[in-house]
Amino acid sequence: MINLETPRKFRAFVNQAHQVAAEMLRPNSRRYDLAEHEYPVELDMLAAMVDGLGASGTGSGAGASGVRRTAATEDGVVNGSNLSSVLSIMEMCWGDVGLLLSMPRQGLGNSAIASVASDEQLQRFDGVWAAMAITEPGCGSDSASIQTTARLDGDAYVLDGEKIFVTAGGRCDAVVVWATLDKSLGRAAIKSFVVMKDTPGMTVERLEHKLGIRASDTATIRFENCRVPVENLLGSADIDTDKGFAGVMQTFDNTRPLVAAMAVGCARASLELTRELLSEAGVQIDYDRPVHLQSAAAATYLAMEADWEAAYLLTLQAAWMADNGQPNSLQASMAKAKAGRTANDITLRCVELTGPLGYSEHHLLEKWSRDSKILDIFEGTQQIQQLIVARRLLGKTSTELK
Repeated sequence: MINLETPRKFRAFVNQAHQVAAEMLRPNSRRYDLAEHEYPVELDMLAAMVDGLGASGTGSGAGASGVRRTAATEDGVVNGSNLSSVLSIMEMCWGDVGLLLSMPRQGLGNSAIASVASDEQLQRFDGVWAAMAITEPGCGSDSASIQTTARLDGDAYVLDGEKIFVTAGGRCDAVVVWATLDKSLGRAAIKSFVVMKDTPGMTVERLEHKLGIRASDTATIRFENCRVPVENLLGSADIDTDKGFAGVMQTFDNTRPLVAAMAVGCARASLELTRELLSEAGVQIDYDRPVHLQSAAAATYLAMEADWEAAYLLTLQAAWMADNGQPNSLQASMAKAKAGRTANDITLRCVELTGPLGYSEHHLLEKWSRDSKILDIFEGTQQIQQLIVARRLLGKTSTELK
């Protein structure tokens, strides 16, 4: 049976993550928001520490090391690396989302490798900082419409195409690129390839200027006659039209809870600071009194807390199911949809409740409201998550329900 309390074995690690967020990420949050595209050098030491904890078995990274499914134990309960990853991400994003996304070797590309790579590939790509490249100029939420091609030529695949909005694309060591082996075969022909940064034919065209997560670089990358060794294809090269898109989409089932965790952490930061500011302004929040007997500000705050709690529990459920080998596509999309929208709503409402203090740069509330918007967009937009949930609940295919 699922228990959504923080497992005892993770509590020390979660406390460590919170301490890092409070002492390293939060104090540097404003600095790297203002200095967009400047690399946060403080993260090198932090990444080395996270690597050390992971190697010693006493910690888990920001999702990079813990997205493989494991078999359940005899009693049916496993509290594994998926759950520990989302718990640590919540704490780190309480500190700063952009800096968390900038951590070396802790990106969504690393999550993809950990999800589907062979044992040999896991060993070969150990220590590589990998970004994820899916979105294209003409292909956003519909990942099945990818136009980047991969053509087999001897001992290499030749990649041609363009990817946009690649998180950490300018700083990473490698990029996990989604490309199609045969456009005529649709979703089933889409595979992922690990492309090292120094590969000829791969060019970082530009870095984007953004509303939020400005500490994290977001790149446009072009591939022209880019030769990638055949052994860098993740998973099987076979095109299974029956299985379709399931192989590559499994990555999303594992990484969407991680993005949900980012949203939960950012929203919690806003709630905590807003409560402090409301208290200083004389607004009392009483959990023992009916909402309609309290001030409008207190009632709004209580409603936001309830929304946050729902997002938090959905996120833990999706991660717990992955740890226990249970299909979690529905729960992963529900967690991402709920947490992404909730974080955006909460951070904006916190700015409203605190007035000039929330809107100014005196506090980080306005920054969190900007950062939170991307969490409702990337890794599948709000609308796409709702579509996936509807398909799962109604038993419809992507062809039947578009």
